[in-house]
Amino acid sequence: MQRRPPESVPKAKRSTPPGPAPAADRDTKLHDGAPAVWAPIVGRFRLLVVDSPAGSSSWESSGAVCSIGSADGNDLQIADETVSGFHCEIRAAVDGVRIVDLGSLNGTVVDGVHVKDAFLRNSSLIRLGASKLRFELADGGNRLLVSDRTAFGELHGHSVPMRAAFALMEKAAASDATVLLEGETGTGKGQAAEAIHRASSRADGPFVVVDCGAIPANLLESELFGHEKGAFTGAQTRRSGAFEEADGGTIFLDEIGELPLDLQPKLLRALENRHVRALGTSAYRPVDVRIIAATNRDLRGEVNQGRFRADLFFRLSVVRIVMPPVRQRPEDMEMLVRKLLRNLGAGDASLARFCDPEFVSGLSRSAWPGNVRELRNYLERCLVFEEPMPLGEHEASSPGIAAASPAATTIDPAVPYAEARQQAQEAFEAAYVRALLDAHDGRVAAAAAAAGIGRVYLYRLMRRHGIASARSDVEPS
Repeated sequence: MQRRPPESVPKAKRSTPPGPAPAADRDTKLHDGAPAVWAPIVGRFRLLVVDSPAGSSSWESSGAVCSIGSADGNDLQIADETVSGFHCEIRAAVDGVRIVDLGSLNGTVVDGVHVKDAFLRNSSLIRLGASKLRFELADGGNRLLVSDRTAFGELHGHSVPMRAAFALMEKAAASDATVLLEGETGTGKGQAAEAIHRASSRADGPFVVVDCGAIPANLLESELFGHEKGAFTGAQTRRSGAFEEADGGTIFLDEIGELPLDLQPKLLRALENRHVRALGTSAYRPVDVRIIAATNRDLRGEVNQGRFRADLFFRLSVVRIVMPPVRQRPEDMEMLVRKLLRNLGAGDASLARFCDPEFVSGLSRSAWPGNVRELRNYLERCLVFEEPMPLGEHEASSPGIAAASPAATTIDPAVPYAEARQQAQEAFEAAYVRALLDAHDGRVAAAAAAAGIGRVYLYRLMRRHGIASARSDVEPS
C-alpha cells in the first residue's frame, strides 16, 4: 500500500489550448463543466429486437455507446436467459459503428459470423443467444462530449479519444462520485486517478494507493480495513487500514479486477455505507473517502464469468472512464514522444532527431501493445544508442509477444548445433532480461533479487544485449 501525504500532492497545473475565450476564464470553469465542448459528430443508430423470448423492442442511440445484455444497467436490456448479463457493446465513432463482444457465454454473431470486434453495416442481423436484433443507421447524428484541454494533470493528448476522456475526468473531479478507470496496461490509469484527485475539492487530503494485485489475498483485508492487536498471528499492534488513512481524501484501488471474491461483499459494504470494520473487532468506523478504482480487465466480462460481483461493478462504475490505447490516438504520437523524451532528459539535438516527422509517422503505425510504457522504453533505447532503433525491436520487451520466445524462433538445420544453441541462448537471455525489467518497472536491484542473480551480472547482461533500464518515475500506470 502506497500512502501519499497531502503535502506531496500539489495542485495540478491546468493547461488549456488557445481559443476564443481567455485561458484564465476557462481555468475557473473546471468545476462547472464549462471546458467541455460538443465537437465531433458520430452516426445515430437504432436497434430492433426482431426475434426473442423476451418479445420485440427497440432502442435508438442518443450517444456513442450502447451496452446490451440481460442485467440491469444495460442501455438495451433483453430478458433472455441465453443472453449474458453484459453481452456486447455497440460503439459509434467517426470511422463507423463497431460491435464488441464482452466475454459473453454464447458469443455474438453478426450476419452469420461469430465476432469479437467488428464493424456493422446497415441492416446487419445480430444474434445473441436465442435473440435476434437488427442494426439500422438512423438519420442525423450525435455529438461527442470532448474537452477543449490538451492536458489533464500529467496526461497529454489532443486526439478525440483522449479529450473525451478528459471531459469525463473534469466532470468526475467536480463531484465525489465513485470512478472506475478501465484500459490496457500502460494507458495512464494511475496518472488519471491522481489527476482527478488533484483537481477535486479533496486535493488537500491524502491520496492512498492500494494495489489489489500485488498484495497477497490473506493480507489484503487488513491492508484495506486495518486490524486490532491480536486479530491474527503476528498482529502485535493495532494498524489502520487504507480506508481510514484516506479519510478526507481519495483511495485509489488499482487492479480492482484482482480482488478475491470473498472480499468483494466487504468492499461493497464499505462503498455503500462509508464505514469499515477492522479485523478483530465488531465495531464499525465511519470514513469520509472518495473511491477511484482501476483495472485492465473488462469487469463486465468478469461478471459474465462469475469472477466479479455485478452489484459491486455497478457501485464502482458510477462514472466509468475508458483510457484509450496509443494505437487509437496516432495524432498524439508527436506530443507523447516529445513529452517522454524530455522526461528522459533528452537534449535539443535528440529532440530534433527523434521528433522528425518521418520517424514519428513510423511510430504511429506500430501497435504498441504496452502503450505509453512500451513507447517510453523504446525511446530510451533510442537515446542509449543515439540512433533510431528498428521498429520491431521494442516488441521483444512486451509480455505475450511470440517473437520474444526462443521456442518461436525458426530452426535452421543447416546451422551447426553449437552455433544454433548459442543463438537460442542469446535470444532467451535478451527476452528474459527485458521481461524481468518490465515486471519490476525497470528497477535493476529488485529485478536482480527476484531472478536470484547479482546486480552486477544483470547489468552485464543488459549491456551485452543493448537493453536500457526503465525509469519508473515518469511511467504511467
